[in-house]
Amino acid sequence: MTQSELIILNFSEIRRRSIKLWNGLPESHYHWKPDENAMTAIEMVRHVLEADYGWNIIINQGDMKNYKTPWKNRPYVSVTDELEFANPYRDTFLESIRKFSDTDLNKTEIVHPGNGDKKILAKYLLRIGYHESVHAGQFLSYLRAMKLERPEIWD
Repeated sequence: MTQSELIILNFSEIRRRSIKLWNGLPESHYHWKPDENAMTAIEMVRHVLEADYGWNIIINQGDMKNYKTPWKNRPYVSVTDELEFANPYRDTFLESIRKFSDTDLNKTEIVHPGNGDKKILAKYLLRIGYHESVHAGQFLSYLRAMKLERPEIWD
C-alpha cells in the first residue's frame, strides 16, 4: 500500500464514522447548539464537509485569497442533502491525494493560509484527518448534551 492509499484509507474510515454520527441526528435537533457562540449541529456537519473543498485548493497550492465556497447561501435542508452536495468535492479531494507520489508527500511543503505555518504535505494531510476527528468528538458531546442516543462508531 502506498502512502497516499494509506492516507485515503484513514480519511475514508474517519468519514465513515462521522457519517454514522451525523445520521444519528434527528431533524428536530439540527439547529441545537450548546451556547450562542457555538456552531449548530447541522452547521458542524457542513463545516466538516465544506472543508474538503478548501483543503483541495491548499494541497494543490492554489490561491486562497479570493476563496469562494460553493456552499455560500445554500440553505440547510438535511444531513443527506449536505452529504450529496459535498460528494463531488470529496471525490476531487481524494483524487488529488491519490495522485501524490511518496516523494510528493514527503517533500512538498504546504503553507496553511490561515496562519502561514509550513508543513510537509503528508503531515498536513494527517492534520486534516485530525480536524474531522476532533469535530466527531465534539459532535458526540452535542448528542450527549441533547440526551440523544449516540451511534456506535467503533465497529
